[in-house]
Amino acid sequence: MPPFDIYFVAVAITAVLIVGLSKAGLLGSLGMVGVPLLSLVMPPRDAAGMMLPVLLVMDAVAVYAYRKEFNWQIIWIMLPGAAVGTLIGWALWAVVSEAAVLLFVGVVTLLFVLDAILPIRKKLEGLPPSKPWGTFWGGFAGFTSFISHTGGPPFQIYVLPQRLPPAIYAGTSAVFFAIVNSAKLIPYFFLGQLNVHNLQLSAALAPVGLIGVFAGIWLVRRVSMKLFYRIAYWLVFLLALKLVWDGARGVFGI
Repeated sequence: MPPFDIYFVAVAITAVLIVGLSKAGLLGSLGMVGVPLLSLVMPPRDAAGMMLPVLLVMDAVAVYAYRKEFNWQIIWIMLPGAAVGTLIGWALWAVVSEAAVLLFVGVVTLLFVLDAILPIRKKLEGLPPSKPWGTFWGGFAGFTSFISHTGGPPFQIYVLPQRLPPAIYAGTSAVFFAIVNSAKLIPYFFLGQLNVHNLQLSAALAPVGLIGVFAGIWLVRRVSMKLFYRIAYWLVFLLALKLVWDGARGVFGI
């Protein structure tokens, strides 16, 4: 797909804006649809590679904004698992097909929607922040983050039931994913994901991501999101079905 194709540009800008708004706390886990949305116009591997530098720029802003408001205990519990999940993602990335990656991204996106509408998190409320539980979800977050930058839902399943103050939750998420995303730089380099073309796209889209972050910071206390979330989740659900279908056709020859 040519980089200046109008459809490509529209989808890319939309995806990066959503991720930027999510980093600011406006859209919650909806930021995970960045790579799935980009997969409509480019291979999912290239989408993941292009998004990583953009994410790191946005992470830097978020970490600075919440530099005094985060929970180190949660981060230290989850990071060992995240490291293992990252290594597993690296090992599998080199051997799986593009269709398999597309299918995986679609399934994770679908699970994200189901997690949002089913009362899983409410049932987990009140549970103590145990190390085994945190290591497990940290590993899941590291793995899905490596494959498609979709580590938000596993992170939230472990952290949200602990009912942190909003600023502490946002800061903990910012620091955790800044570390996880930074750890992906070396594997992505050796996998060829940080090629010249992807880096050019990253440089062009990074300002869009920053606009999303700053707009989200301004809007988060000014906009009622109830109707937006209802529409957005339906759109994400349809996107997930399309990705699963396209990936399954390639993997299983449907």
